Amino acid sequence: MDKIRIGLFIPCYIDQFYPQVGIATFELLQKLDIEVVYPEKQTCCGQPLANSGAEKEAIPVYQNFVRNFSEFDYIVTPSGSCAYHVKEHYNILEQTEQVKRVRANIYELCEFITDILKIDDLKIDFPYKVGIHQSCHGLRGLKLGSSSELITTRYSKVHRLLEKANGIEIITLDREDECCGFGGTFSIFEPHVSVKMGKARISDHERNGAEIITATDMSCLMHLEGIIRRENKKIKVVHIAEILNNNRL
Repeated sequence: MDKIRIGLFIPCYIDQFYPQVGIATFELLQKLDIEVVYPEKQTCCGQPLANSGAEKEAIPVYQNFVRNFSEFDYIVTPSGSCAYHVKEHYNILEQTEQVKRVRANIYELCEFITDILKIDDLKIDFPYKVGIHQSCHGLRGLKLGSSSELITTRYSKVHRLLEKANGIEIITLDREDECCGFGGTFSIFEPHVSVKMGKARISDHERNGAEIITATDMSCLMHLEGIIRRENKKIKVVHIAEILNNNRL
């Protein structure tokens, strides 16, 4: 049987500021016996332009994404917001077979592991108290977990992958799926509100004993890390890919 062949999409902010997350994602997928290809002509998914009200200007970026990734069985990215953007916002393109294929086959990393590979135990060690921040796009867009406002069976794909790690303690938050305040360009246009929301999320994790905050989106963690550094706090942020790759702190 041929190996699954995936195109690895690394968002711009990870490429520029957190390359270790991209490397961890690549290494993890390779361990799962998958053919991993990194298209070197990839750029942004176009989300920042769209969030700023310039979606028409993002169309060439969207088209470049499709050219780079339409040939793969799946597209995998360590970013729920980017995956959701491609799925939902590429509807403004002409719906060619290539565009449809890209929109249907892009997955956030945890979603890909649980839903496509059907794996929920990666045999990892992570002896820390961990708080899981559920990013808005991943939670309510990709349905990586159940939202607290809904009366439904509780689930979380991120929890499924972490709860079997040796030594881990996943803490319970007071407000488990509240926004961190980043919101892409929202943090630029409304910095005071954004920072106040970020401080509230950090306080929730600290109050409940977390040593580590993890998430599927490095953009959320970048926002929280900025506040943590400015206030000289001891709590750390670690992207889920680094934990699942069994990286040591």
